[in-house]
Formats: sequence, C-alpha cells, structure tokens
Amino acid sequence: DASQGVNMRHNLPDPTMVRQLEKSTAFPCPIMLAATFNPALAYDYARSIGEECRAGGVEVLLGPGLNIYRNSQCGRNFEYFGEDPFLTSRITENYVQGMQSTGTAACLKHFLANNTEFYRRRSNSILDERTMREIYLPGFEAGIAAGVACVMTSYNRINGEWAGQSKEVITDLLRGELGFEGLVMTDWNSVYDMQKLILSGQNVEMPGSWKEDITAQELLSQGKITEADIDAMIRPLIATCIRFGLYDRKGDEKYKPELLAKLPEHEAAAYRTSSEGIVLLRNDGLLPLKPGTKILAAGQFLDEIPRGAGSAAVKGYNNVTLRQALEEQFGARVTFAEKPSKEQFAAADVVLISVGTLDAESIERPFALPSSAEKLVQQAVGANPRTVVLVNSGSGIRMTGWADKAAAILYGWYPGQNGFRAIAKVLAGELNPSGKLPITIEKEFADSPAKGTIPPDGQFYNECRNERLIQLYDIPYTEGVLVGYRWYDTKHVPVQYPFGHGLSYTTFKYSDLQVKADNEKLYVELNLDNTGKRSGEEVVQIYVSRPDSKIERPLKELKGFQRIALQADESKSVKIE
Repeated sequence: DASQGVNMRHNLPDPTMVRQLEKSTAFPCPIMLAATFNPALAYDYARSIGEECRAGGVEVLLGPGLNIYRNSQCGRNFEYFGEDPFLTSRITENYVQGMQSTGTAACLKHFLANNTEFYRRRSNSILDERTMREIYLPGFEAGIAAGVACVMTSYNRINGEWAGQSKEVITDLLRGELGFEGLVMTDWNSVYDMQKLILSGQNVEMPGSWKEDITAQELLSQGKITEADIDAMIRPLIATCIRFGLYDRKGDEKYKPELLAKLPEHEAAAYRTSSEGIVLLRNDGLLPLKPGTKILAAGQFLDEIPRGAGSAAVKGYNNVTLRQALEEQFGARVTFAEKPSKEQFAAADVVLISVGTLDAESIERPFALPSSAEKLVQQAVGANPRTVVLVNSGSGIRMTGWADKAAAILYGWYPGQNGFRAIAKVLAGELNPSGKLPITIEKEFADSPAKGTIPPDGQFYNECRNERLIQLYDIPYTEGVLVGYRWYDTKHVPVQYPFGHGLSYTTFKYSDLQVKADNEKLYVELNLDNTGKRSGEEVVQIYVSRPDSKIERPLKELKGFQRIALQADESKSVKIE
C-alpha cells in the first residue's frame, strides 16, 4: 500500500529477513493528482513511488485505485482519480507505466463498481451492461492496455455475486472481454465460497477468511474441483512473478538502497503535484494578497497534515504544516488564533480559515463539514468579507452556507508532506493556481444521484465495524451513465462548482476553433492566448455531444484535454485528438 506513497508497515515478518524502509515520501492524494489534468506528471509521481518501493524491496504496490467518484460521501474518494472515465483512464495508464518502469508491479483496484465504503462488504452494486462499460470499465481497460501486472477485486457484490469469487466478473469480463492475463487477487476478508473462488479465475486469496470451513484439498477429494483448476489458479501468479523477475531477486538483490539518494527528486515531484493540483474555486480579487497584508489564521489544520486514513495513509518525512508554511512565507505578518472573537475577525486585513474533513477507508462521512468547522467559517465570513477559506478534503463538501460570502476559496485536497508550501505561495502570488476540479461539487447531497446509497435506516459510523452482523443491502445505479457532471448537466441541476472548474490569476482567450478529420480521427485545433499580466497554465478541455441520439446520452462528455503553459501575452496553437 498505497497509491500515494509507501505505507510503511510495522507488522512484517522476522526483521532479519525484511528490511523496513526508514522513511517514504507522502505524496498529495491521487484525487489531487487528477486535479492537475497532467498525465505526464502522473508518470513521474508513480515512478517516484516505484523507486521507493524498489529501495525497500517492495515488489508489488497495491495501487493505483481508480474507482469512479460516484458518491461524494465515500471515504475512499481521495485514493481515486475523480468522476470522469476519460480523465481516470489517462491518469491510470501513465501511473501504471511510471510505476512499472521501476520494476515494481502495479495493481489496479478495486474491480468492480466499488463506489461506497458504507459497510462495503455488505453492499450489492446493481448496474446494467452499458453503465458498466461506459463509466466503470474504461479506467481498468486503460490500465490493462498499459500492461498492468495485477488487478485486485472489490469487497462488494455485483448484481448479486461477490466480485472476488465471481466467474462472470473475473473470467468472463476481466480476462475474457478486457483480455487481462496477469495476476488477480482478492482484497482482505472478501470471499465466502472456496469452490467458487477457485473456479472464478482468481489467483490469490489475500489473508483473512469469511469462507465456510472447507479446504481446497477436501474439495479436490470430493471431486468438486480438479488439479487442472488449481493449476489454472496458480499459473498467472507464477507467470507474473517471472515477467517481473521477482524470482531472480534473492537476498540483497531484492533491495536497491541507492535509490534513496533520489528522495529529494521525489519530494520535488510531490511539491509539483500539489502546486499544479490546488484549485482556486472563487476569487473576488482579494488573491493574490497584496504586499504587506496582515493575515489572521485559524481553523482545523494549522498543526496537522490532513490525510486520508486506512491502507493509503503515508506519514512522510520533512513534513511542513500549514502554520510552518505560512510563517515561512509571511513571517510576522501572519498571526494565529485558536478561537478568534468577532472583533478579531473584523479587525484583520485578511482572514484565512482552514477547514476540511479527514476521510478514511471503510467509512463514509457527511457531505457537510463538522459543525464546529461550519460555525467557524460562518463567523469569519459574517464578520469580515475579506475571508479566504482553505479546504483540505478528499471529496467535495457542502459550501452552500458561505460560498458566496467568502472572498476566495482554495481547494487544497490532501497536499502531502510539502504541499502547504505551495498553498502559501498561491496566497502570496508567487505561484499561479492552475488545478481543475476532477469532480462536481454539488450544492446539497440530495442533488446527487448517489443520494440513496445509504439505506434509509443507515447511520454514519467512525470506525470499522463487524460487517458480518450487518444486513446485506442493494445499491441500484439507477442514474445509469449519468454520473457526475453527466447527471447535473443533463438533468439541469445547479451545482456549487462544476467539473473542470478552476480559476487563475491571469486570463486566457480561446479563438479560431476548428475540427478536422484525418484518417478516421478527429482533431480540435485552436489558438490559446494568455491575455493577462502573469504567466500561467491553462487546461484546455474538449467535450463532445450527440444531440440527435436515439438513446439517452449526457449533454456533454470529456474526450480530450491538454495542459498549456503560457507567459504573459504569449499565444500558442493547440491540437487535441
């Protein structure tokens, strides 16, 4: 584990046989990587993590995670690449190639339709063929086309059968239609029937078992499976190990400690990810802050690096807190208050409020901020219109009570070990924000097509529960292919901030747009001008639609994008397939 760095474990076997890494880089969360709209950066991000894997003898990284962001309350969204299958695919293929360029095997997870963490082992995702293929399969197809080594199945059932023991899911769909020939593994404690497991196309059962008390040997003696079935289960595991040369790595050959010399490069890749992934959602002109501006800072994450919890948690090293980053950037011009009074808020040149959520694997959380954080923001914007709200979260949050009252809103996600430095530089104007939302942030969760995910009698919980005791429940994907912006656009539901949104400190002009055909491919060509006084980067996004479709289609769908850097007054021609 995991997609955003090496989660160092302390429950490994005999320490004389395993060399534990002493430190690993905490990268910004994958959804922040997606906010960069920069596939080339995804390659560098993953290659850096892969090098740390090789340094520590880690042969398989359990990532990337690429389940589609269907539900803003899902506690694991921070591990994924957002709501759009095209964006997810482009990030995934580059992540896989970057990781595996180091000799570390990547593992796509979680196959398939795993879009909730609410009692995840008890849920049954009910979706049709078209929805599966248009929305939930493309990222996996892209990873497989990129040569990924492994795929991990999910906890949930798919149309009635557990994914990890489903022949239809593994043999027919993953291996048959998608052509995957590599290693398939279960998630921990995720399968229930030994015979189905062996016959499903699965290769490795990870630790923990909820199965009936019967062994493979007993099934063999009873004639319920054959030795050929066992051979078929084992063969892709051995083939994958041979492909990556894992059997050749013996003793000291397994480790490449010389790669630890590249840790500064990895830190730089982490910083670049945060600097390109910060999204400026709102700005009435207050940002960037004018020289000499004094700041009153308060809120949740002044002294804590916000990160998602669970298998993806990475502690990092050389961690820089928000307090430290602000003091480095602004010195004595920034003061901190634990519980500012109305008078303190009103007297400040600028108020900076830090809020957000600490999302986690195996739980969901309310769309609304914690009540104390919501109250703090309301107090600040009510007392001082020059309030900047910094949000650190792995998903969208409810902002309807204050979004139009804040002077500026920055989305900082989980920025990793040094990302707060980038956020401070955005505030100061030394860094021009260029991230774009890889998700839609709705006004209310009731607007979301996922609003019925949690059963009517379900209640949020804050720690893992014994899911054996929980009743099975269905999640009908009644919205079909209308996920994320596809839903809000097509159903004409107003949103707080749309997919692809993100402001800059400069301005861009699009002109001379043309569509050309060449050998059955379509290209969009246009001119892009930086018409402002600052250098900046813009993400050109190409959407397509089919208004005369005989079946329901989204109003528009992302089918191309390109990140372009321009100096002030510079112009470039852009061509996107």
